[in-house]
Amino acid sequence: MKVSTKGRYALQMMLDLAIYNTGEPISLKDIAKRQDISEKYLEQIISILNKAGYVRSIRGPQGGYFLSKSPQEYTVGMILRQTEGDLAPVACVGTENPGCEKIEECVTVKIWQKINDAVNDVIDNITLADLVEWQEEKANNYSI
Repeated sequence: MKVSTKGRYALQMMLDLAIYNTGEPISLKDIAKRQDISEKYLEQIISILNKAGYVRSIRGPQGGYFLSKSPQEYTVGMILRQTEGDLAPVACVGTENPGCEKIEECVTVKIWQKINDAVNDVIDNITLADLVEWQEEKANNYSI
């Protein structure tokens, strides 16, 4: 499983919205500048996140985006699945399982299931609030 730039940038964008939340909408231009990501690419990603209800938008010259919920209500898994789809290493253990006629006699399916379970355990137990905390710790370590 490889996470695409869309998934990585979605996570960075959501983290940026959480860190720089002052109660005022945050423009894509500001996020793009801080994260060094194309504003055009962020427009595509924010559209996905907006349709999912993960962000709210405010139109107009002073407009921008907010998180719809608090950072502790978002997991890394939620954000990645929204932009990447199923994160299973192989189709036979994913949520979009097409069905495999060899599943009953296949020994390797155990490996793929363990990998899938491990990945899901990690990404479903790290919240956006955790990332904010880790970012603050990292910033404090650099300022010493």
